[in-house]
Amino acid sequence: MKHLLLLPVILLLFAFSENPVPVEPPTLKLALLKYNGGGDWYSNPTSLPNLAAFCNSQLGTNFDKDEAVVEVGSADLFSYPFVHMTGHGNVVFSDTEAENLRNYLMAGGFLHIDDNYGMDPYVRVAMKKVFPNQDFIELPFEHEIYHQKFDFKNGLPKIHKHDEKPPQGFGLFHEGRLVVFYTFECDLGDGWEDPAVHKDPEAIRRMALQMGANIVQYAFEF
Repeated sequence: MKHLLLLPVILLLFAFSENPVPVEPPTLKLALLKYNGGGDWYSNPTSLPNLAAFCNSQLGTNFDKDEAVVEVGSADLFSYPFVHMTGHGNVVFSDTEAENLRNYLMAGGFLHIDDNYGMDPYVRVAMKKVFPNQDFIELPFEHEIYHQKFDFKNGLPKIHKHDEKPPQGFGLFHEGRLVVFYTFECDLGDGWEDPAVHKDPEAIRRMALQMGANIVQYAFEF
């Protein structure tokens, strides 16, 4: 990341190498975004802990396996370089919350939004409040986020059927940097959950975790 606000934390966290050796104790947590409006921001409770463990084993990161929960309008948001947002329904940001999230993203933060089915019409309105002059742009398959540790030549993997449409990855940018990555018709978070939750085949779960690791790696390297 080119912004300096979060750089010291990032440098402590990441040292990608062929034989990474994590430093003890864990240096950072992945964060789950808590928002208002009645949507189930808390869905997929096992997903981020499993993604953290996968990143630790595959990328050499040193995430705490217990996620943090951070509210949109909280100053604590700036303590977490990577924030994940999910749900099935309504999302509402107040003016103050939208401003806080915008400042966080402009300062070097990264938000991954994963539609857990039914979130799409609401999250688009909410994010328009954060960046009024932007619309989500679909990322081409050549974008770097699909070609980190793991190579996804055809973009996002399809984890759950939903409306049986092809998965799409959308982005919002600040000064040329991807600051929000929105995964739609994909449901990566369900694929990150414990195997017993959705009973997905292991190959599907692994693709979901690999794409999740790509998103994390991209967020910290760009």
